[in-house]
Amino acid sequence: MPKTKPARIQIQEVTPQIDCGRYPVKRTAGDRVDVTARIFRDGHETLGAAIRHRKPGSSSWTETPLEPLGNDVWSGSFEVDRPGLWCFRIEAWVDRVASFQEELRRKVAAGQSDLAGELSEGAVLLGVEGLTVDQALEARAGGRSEKAWSATYEVDVDRVLARFGSWYELFPRSWGGFKGVRKLLPRFAELGVDVIYFPPIHPIGRTNRKGRNNSETAEPDDVGSPWAIGSAKGGHDAIDPSLGTEKAFRALVAAAKERGIEIALDFAIQCSPDHPWLKEHPEWFFRRPDGTLKFAENPPKRYQDIYNVDFGSDDWRGLSQALLDVVRHWVDCGVTVFRVDNPHTKPMPFWEWLIHEVRQENPDVIFLSEAFTRPAPMTTLAKAGFAQSYTYFTWKNTRWELLEFLGQLLEWRDFYRPNCFANTPDILHGYLQSGGRPAFEARLVLAATLSPAYGIYSGFESCENKPVRAGSEEYLDSEKYEVKERTLDGPLLPLVAKLNAARRANAALQWLDPLTVLETENEQLFAFLKRRDENTVVTVVNLDPRATQVGVCVVPVSTGLPPVYPVRDLLSDETWTWRIGRNYVRLAPGQSHVLRIGG
Repeated sequence: MPKTKPARIQIQEVTPQIDCGRYPVKRTAGDRVDVTARIFRDGHETLGAAIRHRKPGSSSWTETPLEPLGNDVWSGSFEVDRPGLWCFRIEAWVDRVASFQEELRRKVAAGQSDLAGELSEGAVLLGVEGLTVDQALEARAGGRSEKAWSATYEVDVDRVLARFGSWYELFPRSWGGFKGVRKLLPRFAELGVDVIYFPPIHPIGRTNRKGRNNSETAEPDDVGSPWAIGSAKGGHDAIDPSLGTEKAFRALVAAAKERGIEIALDFAIQCSPDHPWLKEHPEWFFRRPDGTLKFAENPPKRYQDIYNVDFGSDDWRGLSQALLDVVRHWVDCGVTVFRVDNPHTKPMPFWEWLIHEVRQENPDVIFLSEAFTRPAPMTTLAKAGFAQSYTYFTWKNTRWELLEFLGQLLEWRDFYRPNCFANTPDILHGYLQSGGRPAFEARLVLAATLSPAYGIYSGFESCENKPVRAGSEEYLDSEKYEVKERTLDGPLLPLVAKLNAARRANAALQWLDPLTVLETENEQLFAFLKRRDENTVVTVVNLDPRATQVGVCVVPVSTGLPPVYPVRDLLSDETWTWRIGRNYVRLAPGQSHVLRIGG
């Protein structure tokens, strides 16, 4: 038998929550958190309930009422107006006065006249002698007794950039270093780019340096891979002198922010054989029984120029602290966005700790997970604190692949935010290799309209599509191993600018959902509708990069649109009249409609 009287009010099925409250749900500043729960008690007492929520760093709770929807389901919401870790819980109670009044009201309605016993109870409850029925029914309700509380749940709130933004990846050494990139900031701003992402900017090791096209033998003038981090000139907190100084980097970061652009840095936890840590902290690296270090491998890929750190080291605390100090250094330089290389090959508890430590000091910091891996580690990284994640989008090119992909994203939406990169320095999909410019256009439109966050790696806008060999997703003459002479003048840039302008002007494109896939009666045509409040956008893409495709776009009655309505194509500026039901569509190879309902 319990020592204290158990609570009789039951609070069940609280949403939103992740893994029974183990991890926080994700939201962005300005969102409303919609909360529901099933709340009931034995008997017929009248209940009340509220959400108690608390801002980051606050010790006081704010209360928002929950309203009954029927069948014991209650609903309410509260707004999260700034980044950080918010808390909420549900409080429920019995309103004794309201319970008494409801019982009395029902008896009066049933015609019962002998209510002396009931009124004697009411007199004690209300502290009124000689209580009449009218006095009882007019008494003020709202008291709280038998209080019960749910568990406390967390909401991890990020800046809007964690949900919505356009990314452009470039190697600064191919653009004239930091000064060269800074000169192009006005153009990037015109294109609507929100984030410019740099691969590692640190000194590159000489030992086992890779040559062009990943050759194991480097020529004297080969620059090596930026991911082979560390030399006599420094490690993860240093800058390759060929790119510029730390002062120039800080100036670039500040100049970019003045134009509404963030500079994102790659955080890659690996070292070249020349990294200072190899001498200063040999205990941070795993050695075979014969004393040799094992270089990094991901068969069939081999990275002889890279050693991984050992999180099983006896000095794992010192290693973890050193990595945290690296991130803090770049935050001090003004960086608040990090793309993390292969986080799924490092311990999950490490990421949960590091991201918490960083965001506790600076909640504006955003971490993007480059985890092309199985769903379980991919989603656990998101739950552990990564604000965004790379996705399987690059490999989803048919209608049925895209349907499966979207179903997965929508299932994960409370904790996993996609960033759909159309290509990366490592991934040149066969669809792009063989489809020419129409394939690039189709993938660009899909990435920019399906996902609130998307990205392209430089060269995409110029339709670069030559693999190093047949069947490979690696680029010929990969920029990972050599310097290119890049310019910002590719033929797809006008389409990039139009898409980014459409995304900024239409709230429907700034969220993953609500999303409705539309029937086209042609597997080569992929169509979907997105709506946010009164803003509705329909995208139709011809997935075939070689032939014109004809079909329909079926808009169901369930969308709530009027029988007939105007649409305007945000890419061509053409206008048509559409209707509920079947709408004729004809698209050239790889072409698209991005239609705003209402013109």
